[in-house]
Amino acid sequence: MPCIHIEETMMLGRGARLFTGVLIVGCVVLVGSRAPGDERPGRSLPVEAVRDVVPNRVMTWNICNPCKESNVDRAAEIARYAPQVIGLQEACVRDVEGIREYLENLHGLVYHVEYGSVLKSWGRCRGVPWNPGGFGQAILSAAPMTDRVKVEYPDGGSEDRGYLAVTTMVGGQRVRVFDTHLAQRRQEAVRAGQTRVLAAEVARHKRAIVLGDFNAVADAPELTRMWALAVDADPKCHPSPAATCEPTTDWNSKFDYIFLRGIAPLRQRVQPTAYSDHHLVYSDLDLT
Repeated sequence: MPCIHIEETMMLGRGARLFTGVLIVGCVVLVGSRAPGDERPGRSLPVEAVRDVVPNRVMTWNICNPCKESNVDRAAEIARYAPQVIGLQEACVRDVEGIREYLENLHGLVYHVEYGSVLKSWGRCRGVPWNPGGFGQAILSAAPMTDRVKVEYPDGGSEDRGYLAVTTMVGGQRVRVFDTHLAQRRQEAVRAGQTRVLAAEVARHKRAIVLGDFNAVADAPELTRMWALAVDADPKCHPSPAATCEPTTDWNSKFDYIFLRGIAPLRQRVQPTAYSDHHLVYSDLDLT
């Protein structure tokens, strides 16, 4: 029922004015029930709640799968640091879709996405047996991405593995970004073959950022090719027994890297999280 203007009540009798007063109060209650905070699913937050990404910040995170964690919580963890680019590993397409929606609708952070799925996995990614979800890498970027390349390693080891590469903007500059996940532990020879494939492609670019879970500590022989091309965003971490690489996993190993080629790091942070067995790793970069 439409609300009655107060001016109209001046032309009514006492009884009618009393009834009209009840209607006015009802209208106020109805309008009040849609005050700020009554956000419906799928709606963006008010403009004042929208945050900007940090334009020179990149992040890598193995989100752990299958771990049955809430995508609301995963999105909130990413939003705390608002990176320009995020490389995710062990990522199911459906989970990434949910994370993107929550980043936008709950935190006002809008990202483009590219997928580097290397297998279809009903067990890991749910769905239905005849339409399982894609599983592998994903890159989220606040800027559009071009020249997407998805490569599966010739030998994935105990599970298919690969890398995803895109060109996008970081710190106002175009840069090639890679996201990878190497073979599981105790498969050193397999990882050596995988880094041979990855390093050959990284070497083609004067400036590149390589994000990922390498499943190897810094002085592992299978990472030799990467160290020959790039440095870790943590200047204290290098392939030497004397290096002080900050652990990035719950079992106190350094497995997650932000390798930089032709780009200088400003600072790196490792943030433990309750929502994965890998910590969030993010770095602010100097691309000038």
